[in-house]
Amino acid sequence: MANKSLFASLRGALIPKTDAVNHENAPAYALEPKQALAQFAATGCFGRTFYASADKQLQHVLELCAQVEPEFVARVAIYSRTRSYMKDMPALLCAWLSVRDARLHEAVFARVIDNARMLRTYVQMLRSGVVGRKSLGSAPKRLVRQWLDGRDTETLFRSSVGQSPSLADIVKMVHPKPQDPGREAFYGYMLGRTYALDALPQLVTQFERFKEGASPEVPDLPFTMLTALPLGREDWVAIARNASWQTVRMNLNTFARHGVFGEAGLASQIANRLRNAEEIRRARVFPYQLLTAFQNCDAAVPAVVKDALQDAMELAIRNVPVINGSVVVCPDVSGSMASAITGKRKGSTSAVRCIDVAALVAAAVVRKNPSATVLPFEQGVVSLALNARDSVMTNAAKLAAIGGGGTNCSAPIALLNKQKAQADLVILVSDNESWVDAGLGRGTALMAEWNGFRQRNPKARLICLDIQPYQTTQAAERADILNIGGFSDQVFELMAAFAAGKLEADHWVGRIEAEAA
Repeated sequence: MANKSLFASLRGALIPKTDAVNHENAPAYALEPKQALAQFAATGCFGRTFYASADKQLQHVLELCAQVEPEFVARVAIYSRTRSYMKDMPALLCAWLSVRDARLHEAVFARVIDNARMLRTYVQMLRSGVVGRKSLGSAPKRLVRQWLDGRDTETLFRSSVGQSPSLADIVKMVHPKPQDPGREAFYGYMLGRTYALDALPQLVTQFERFKEGASPEVPDLPFTMLTALPLGREDWVAIARNASWQTVRMNLNTFARHGVFGEAGLASQIANRLRNAEEIRRARVFPYQLLTAFQNCDAAVPAVVKDALQDAMELAIRNVPVINGSVVVCPDVSGSMASAITGKRKGSTSAVRCIDVAALVAAAVVRKNPSATVLPFEQGVVSLALNARDSVMTNAAKLAAIGGGGTNCSAPIALLNKQKAQADLVILVSDNESWVDAGLGRGTALMAEWNGFRQRNPKARLICLDIQPYQTTQAAERADILNIGGFSDQVFELMAAFAAGKLEADHWVGRIEAEAA
């Protein structure tokens, strides 16, 4: 008979040795600089998380930028904006490039600074001095002028909401040359200077007439430009008809409160917009935003509109893979997962928690893979039965309702080993701050349990989806292990590619490096 203790020792020697500790001072594997920067870019919102302040996040990102090539920073900036739908992080990376590499900065600018909100953030970050300069400089000014010149006047007027800095502040900084009398009048109007009234764009004139009460027609302008005015029910109906997709999603209760859904046919019209696949794509909606909208709907919001949010969810998770084989998904429901997904920030803390996002991922996987096993975990695995025929919204709510306790990332794999279970893909959704299972072995408990699992399931793969901006993992990257971060539907696409064996050897980093900079 073979010497069991000898072979157990050999198995342990095959586990990679840990080289870091996490925020709980427990053994972990440090992410390589490229992987760590990608993690921050896909999850970091510069809000205080459970374990890290906004200042610490900024410090780590700037340190990581200095450790990788500027070309990779450029690719991460593009990926973060166009794939992960982030805002502050890609703006910061673009600003950082303005100091380090003028050529790459120019190449990245238009792809990252794609709307007025991004422009304001970019200018704010440059002027703050965090990237090494406190003024825009000639090249950034030129790019901002080109950004302004490339948009028609009505688009700029619609984009003029927002402060610190406002669009008017930016115009003062860069001194764009008006291309025609209409643009000259608009800049004069925006800056409080003399302008030719008859040269103002029609939309601006409509807005001023509406403000003065000289016209009953509600101009087609962003929600926030109109709501400070005294509005009647018909005005609110007009706003609801013209509002952007995201504005509609965020203001269903407001519309209900002002009687909008009493207008004949409008509830169905709004529902059809909410479930429109092309509008969902253009809005760059996070699946968790749909979950929040659905959960927060007042009783006054019509059922047809609530149903449309569920239809929109099905479209928003279209990238969830259908796996050939057995799937296990393990959402972390420990105490730290109760923190806000985008961190705490004065005046803008999201009501969505990390546990909500983990629950949503698990529910989405079950929706596409009805035979999948769900193993929620904290200190141990929490027993919970889900019905695969229930909606994503329903199952996500069930999962998010449990939780608390310490984090033990190895618990679900340990249970699978105890049961001698078979599986082809295991998905772990966590903040990776495992500490309950911290031992004295060579590697993490998760790696030890996973190696044992792979002995029975030699083709099995492990996906560790991290939804917080930290720099360590519990499972070292290798051919059968994928570490990714984020909460857009892009993570589902990466899961599908990895499960099908279609990712490059360098996995997520390889996908980012494929972005054209």
